[in-house]
Amino acid sequence: MGDDPFTVRVLTPRDVVSLRRVLASAFLTELDDGRPERVEHVIEFDRTVGVFQDDDLVGVSAVLSREITLPGGAVAPTAALTTAGVRPGYQRKGVLNRLVSTLVDGIDEAFAILWASEGAIYSRFGCGSLASDLLHLELPHGAPFHAGVDIGEALVREVSRAEALPVLEELYDRVRTSRVGWLGRTGRSWEFHLADDDRYRDGLSAFRFALHPRGYVVYRVRTAWDARGPKDELHVHELVAETDVAHAALYRHLLDLGLGGEVKHYTSADDPVVHMLADPRSAIRHRNDALWVRLVHVDRALELRHYLSDVDAVVEVLDPLVPRNAGRWHLTVEKGRATVRRTDAAPDATADVAALGSAFLGGTRLTVLARAGRVREHTPGTVAALSTAFLGDHAPHCPELF
Repeated sequence: MGDDPFTVRVLTPRDVVSLRRVLASAFLTELDDGRPERVEHVIEFDRTVGVFQDDDLVGVSAVLSREITLPGGAVAPTAALTTAGVRPGYQRKGVLNRLVSTLVDGIDEAFAILWASEGAIYSRFGCGSLASDLLHLELPHGAPFHAGVDIGEALVREVSRAEALPVLEELYDRVRTSRVGWLGRTGRSWEFHLADDDRYRDGLSAFRFALHPRGYVVYRVRTAWDARGPKDELHVHELVAETDVAHAALYRHLLDLGLGGEVKHYTSADDPVVHMLADPRSAIRHRNDALWVRLVHVDRALELRHYLSDVDAVVEVLDPLVPRNAGRWHLTVEKGRATVRRTDAAPDATADVAALGSAFLGGTRLTVLARAGRVREHTPGTVAALSTAFLGDHAPHCPELF
C-alpha cells in the first residue's frame, strides 16, 4: 500500500450501516437522520464507492442513473452524484478527491449533475456552478392577479395521497420533456421525492395534494397564529402544470386558501407568477444556485442538446482531471444540432470545462463567464455567438433533490 493509507472499493448492501454512520457524521446529524430511505431504497450499490482506512469506512459517494431534459426537449441519461461525505478527522486528506475521481472515471454517461454542499470544493473537480437557479418566492396571502390572467373554470380539488399519486406520476411524465432540468422518475425516486416521515418535516404538516385537470401542487403547512388570527405558511414542494391556465389556477388556489398565509416556493427563475400579480413588488424574491453540471465526455455531451442558433468555432477545453476532454474541439451547429470533432486548428476561444458545464443547460451566459475570466476569446465575436447558441427557451430548473 506504500504511503497511501487509503483503499477504494465498490460498496455492497453489507456496508449499509457503516455508510449511514459516515453520512450522519459528515453532515453533523444523528444516526437516525441518515435518511435510510435513500441508503436502502434509492442508491445503486454497484455505483457507490467507499474509501477505507484498513477496514474502517471513512468516506462515501454514489451515482444515481437518471434522465434529464435538455434544451430543445431531448431527454438524456445523466449521472446524478449524491451522498458524498467524509468523516470528520479525515476531511482535507484527499479522501473526497479519491471518491470523485473514482466515480468520474467510471461514468459512461456524457455528463453528471449534482447539488453542491460547498461550492469551493466542487469547482476543483470541474463542476460548473450556477448551471441552474432556484427562485425562492414569498407571495402574500390573497395577492390579486392582474385582469389579464386566465384561471379558467376547472375546479382545483384537495385529495388524499392515495388518490393523488397515480395522477401526479402521469402528469409529471407528460410535462417533464418540456422543462429543462427536470428529471425522469422511477418508482424509487418518486418514493424518495415524496417521503413523508415526520422526523424530517421541520415542524411542517404532512404533504397535502391538490389536483387540477391539467396540473397539481404538493405542499405543506406551517401552522401559526398571531393576535389577528391565523397566519399559516404554505410551503410548496412541487407545482406542475401542463398549461398556463392550470399554472395560474393552482397558484390562485394556494393564495386564496382559507386560513392560509404566505405562499413560499422554490421555483424556476422564469416562473411567470411574479408577472401575474397586480403588484409584482409584493412578491419577495431570492435567488439560489441549484444544479451543477460536470461534463464527463465533452464531445458527446455537447452533441446531446439543441442550440438556439448556428455557430462554427474551435474551442480549446481545459480539463486537468479528465485528460480526454482537454484540447481543441471543432463545434459546428446547424439547424440546432451540433457536431463536435477533434482538431488541430487554432482556437477561437478557450474555456475550462467547468465554464462549459455552467452554460450547458442554458442557465449561465458564456459572455458573463468571459467577463469573469472563465472564458477567453481569441477570435472577436466568437464568445457572443457561442453564448447565444447555448441559450434555451426556458430557464433550467430542477424541482427535486437527489
